[in-house]
Amino acid sequence: MEGSAPTHHSKRPEQELDSAVVRFAGDSGDGMQLAGGQFTLATALAGNDLATFPDFPAEIRAPAGTTFGVSAFQINFGDRRIRTVGDNVDVLVAMNPAALMTNLGDLLPGSLIIADSGAFTERNLHKAGYEANPLEDDSLQGYRLLVVDMHKLALDSVQGLNVSKKEALRTRNLWALGLVLWMFGRNTAITESWLAGKFKSSPDILAANLAALRAGHAFGETSGMPPQYPVYHVPPAQIPAGTYRNITGTEALAYGLVAGCQLAGLPMTYCSYPITPASQLLHSLAGMTDFNAQTFQAEDEIAAICAAIGASYAGNMGVTASSGPGLALKTEALGLAIATELPLVVVNAQRGGPSTGLPTKTEQSDLYQAVWGRNADSPLVVLAARSASDCFDTAIEAVRLATKYMTPVILLTDGYLQNASEPWRIPDLDDYPDFHKQRQVTVEDGFLPYSRDPETLARPWAVPGTPGLIHRIGGLERHAGTGQISYDPDNHQEMTNLRRDKILGIAKDIPALEVCRGKDKCQVAIIGWGSTFGPIHRAVGNLIEEGLGVSHIHLRHIWPLPPNLEDVLRGFDHILVPEMNDGQLVTLLRATYLIPARSLTKVTGKPFKISEIEQAARALLEERA
Repeated sequence: MEGSAPTHHSKRPEQELDSAVVRFAGDSGDGMQLAGGQFTLATALAGNDLATFPDFPAEIRAPAGTTFGVSAFQINFGDRRIRTVGDNVDVLVAMNPAALMTNLGDLLPGSLIIADSGAFTERNLHKAGYEANPLEDDSLQGYRLLVVDMHKLALDSVQGLNVSKKEALRTRNLWALGLVLWMFGRNTAITESWLAGKFKSSPDILAANLAALRAGHAFGETSGMPPQYPVYHVPPAQIPAGTYRNITGTEALAYGLVAGCQLAGLPMTYCSYPITPASQLLHSLAGMTDFNAQTFQAEDEIAAICAAIGASYAGNMGVTASSGPGLALKTEALGLAIATELPLVVVNAQRGGPSTGLPTKTEQSDLYQAVWGRNADSPLVVLAARSASDCFDTAIEAVRLATKYMTPVILLTDGYLQNASEPWRIPDLDDYPDFHKQRQVTVEDGFLPYSRDPETLARPWAVPGTPGLIHRIGGLERHAGTGQISYDPDNHQEMTNLRRDKILGIAKDIPALEVCRGKDKCQVAIIGWGSTFGPIHRAVGNLIEEGLGVSHIHLRHIWPLPPNLEDVLRGFDHILVPEMNDGQLVTLLRATYLIPARSLTKVTGKPFKISEIEQAARALLEERA
């Protein structure tokens, strides 16, 4: 494929790797996300499987050069199936002292650091908390250190071009990208093509960026670096044939919601209020009006969910999204959607909390809120996506259950899934079952708005304006059949039971749980949900290769739980539950099945490492031996 062919380095030593982890880190204005994104594109076109982890600072514009203003982009790529962003960084591009300070702990001895010495000024060193320049005091002796004055070299590369010094210095990211592309045997054609489109109306900026990119690449080719800086070759991955594209969790969610509504034969109305990390979903869906998707930015979270409920009442598929604190604000309206029994999909992109917490850092700490976080007995469906591409299928499942059972569905993602990307084989929608207008009804004699489908216990979806279907709706308790307001004690008991049984009955309509890696019965089951899928799956694979009795179980359906889950869990001597919270799924499992599950928790704002899960599983095996 054009642009993906490796660069030939006839005079350089080459080292073949099965995988590598590269992290670009710098100030939030240094263009690290752009550099990482372009390296990802070149890597995908070279045929590697990959996973990425953009890591943003919480502040919109933190003071330049400070540790809390560091922005980073990590990519793990290889010649095999890649399911995590990698435990340790092999190559760190540090654009300033703060980037080195905040990322050095993720490197193992011998890892490569490419540092821009031009940014290691006394002022920047002081901002980062260094008392001495680490590039000069031998404190980095355990690493391979490549010190390059990118400030000067970027300025040199654009000499004679019609750009200011500030604009010239902004090309440092592309200079660094050019060097890393060369280091991994990539040429610059893909990035050059992207730049040509991006800056087609700014020829001077385009010329400067192209010059810096090519200069960085040429530096690697011509500077005569010593042999400890070889050219790395990562062979293409062996993955199933098909048409692939790179996709983020946010994009997959948008496509999945639209696809789900197409399969339901319904227009979609998406209503939201901006909040990190859910905001991008509105941006993605706003460009999909051709697929019968309407978008509405509301004045607050409550207005957003109420507008979505109104859209569902009117016959559209109402969808809203938020993050933890926003979901808390939507809680009362969620109760209204449960009471009125209208379909609704609520995407919750979880982040660190409580309150504002860690807006740009990932966490899984809204499981309690999703399953139980409402007044009264108010059950609903809770799903969780496991990877960026899995957001597509999980979104379709959310629409299917919402429309079939006339219920709100909370779809849990997290900050990592929203921003991470991976190759995605574009599916054929003809392979998905059609669930066209499962519940919408037309004229009926003796219409009862709260009559029940005997199989699903769902009420009919009576769209306003349909002759003969006039009915009352609201938050007050309704009569079990007519929907008229009722304070009758026995009726409230009946309605509570119906709402409970309807949701629990969905367990019969979801796939039976299967052990996704390892044996059905052995010593330890590691059960996870959401974005812990990748590190657990890889950890279990490594442990199985060592001959240990460990298996992986993963939950997409958080509530109701799969009907055979208890039987599956009781096939194991011990159960370990890794999750990025203080132990929420483990509480749910203990309470539901009275099993002695063990918890492994992490709330650092970063995904689990494979090694952390391996270590916990080994400790459990040794403890119980």
